[in-house]
Amino acid sequence: MEVVDRTGSTNADLVARCSDRDCVGAVLIAEEQVDGRGRQGRRWESVPGTHLAMSMVVDAHGAAAAGALGWIPLLTGVAVVSAITEVTGVSSRVKWPNDVLVGGLKVSGILAELAHGLQDSGVGRSVVVGVGVNTGLAADALPVPTATSLNLVTGTSVDRSRLAGAILASMARELSRWPHDLGALAEDYRAVCGTLGTRVRVDLPQSQVLVGTATDVDETGRIVVIPESGGAAIAINAGDVTHLRPLA
Repeated sequence: MEVVDRTGSTNADLVARCSDRDCVGAVLIAEEQVDGRGRQGRRWESVPGTHLAMSMVVDAHGAAAAGALGWIPLLTGVAVVSAITEVTGVSSRVKWPNDVLVGGLKVSGILAELAHGLQDSGVGRSVVVGVGVNTGLAADALPVPTATSLNLVTGTSVDRSRLAGAILASMARELSRWPHDLGALAEDYRAVCGTLGTRVRVDLPQSQVLVGTATDVDETGRIVVIPESGGAAIAINAGDVTHLRPLA
């Protein structure tokens, strides 16, 4: 594990590091991250001392053949939920695919990226997984109204070192069943997924929009939605989900 005072992006640093060497198991934590990235290119900025900004390298050799690469960010969400409960006692839920919410507000985001250098060289295949957790942001410093931080939820400061250790331990437990037992991973994910049973809007590629009720997450990690407009359930592997209020 390496801790640095400041960097652009812990994910970008590890992706670059993995381009010419095997760095499976490497963990990088930054006190300040000035160019962090989330899903769909969203920025993730961290104020020193108020976030956990951490990336790790996962050995994904053989996972592509099993169709299991897409499970890495999902199982990371499960690990973050478990770690938050262990360290703070707070209950959190995953919004598909991998945002972690407390009381419906986002407290953590996850980004997984393939380290292409190893893939191209034939040495193996690695995935860099980045986790950002709002741990100490004040209410007036939150980036958006739909965000929160663990200190606001708990009313006390959170030990970021302990939280990082808990996330890594939870990741190890989830990865011990991946990619060979996707059924068990799916069960774990369903148990903490707050999207299931919820009315949702899914913004799909090519500007398509689906509104319906999320009913399941299948063993490939796809969210299954029954459209309000009628018709058969649709399994979605990529999209931006918004939780909606139930119809009156």
